[in-house]
Amino acid sequence: MYTNLLVPTDGSDASAAAIDQALAIAEGVGATVHFLYVVDVGTEMSASGTGTIADELTETLSEEAERALDEAAARADEEGVAYERETLEGVPHEAIVDYSTTHDIDLISVGASGRSGIKEHLLGSTTDRVVRSSDTSVLVARPEGDSSN
Repeated sequence: MYTNLLVPTDGSDASAAAIDQALAIAEGVGATVHFLYVVDVGTEMSASGTGTIADELTETLSEEAERALDEAAARADEEGVAYERETLEGVPHEAIVDYSTTHDIDLISVGASGRSGIKEHLLGSTTDRVVRSSDTSVLVARPEGDSSN
């Protein structure tokens, strides 16, 4: 049923739960997991004034992307699951949906909320937008002990 699973990751606990779910599914069916980090161009654009702030922010976001993807890849290696990894720039929910379409993704596993820090919302804004705009089935994963439901 599943050949390609997509896990957008931002290094958060919710993303870790989404990785766990995807790896469990992929291990059982021999699927490939695609780990995706989207550098939010809105964040970069808001710092694109003069000076070195934009350059420093871009470097920090790139390092954060590599760290999150390295963690996801290490977990896939531990489970013996095939994976691919990619970093894109864009509007996160649009990049996720576009990636799922162009890579024939069968299931997107996404964390209930990410690094936005808005705990009082049931779903993070990116997750909500992915659920609403994707033609691909979406699994919303919550970290253990999450009582926001």
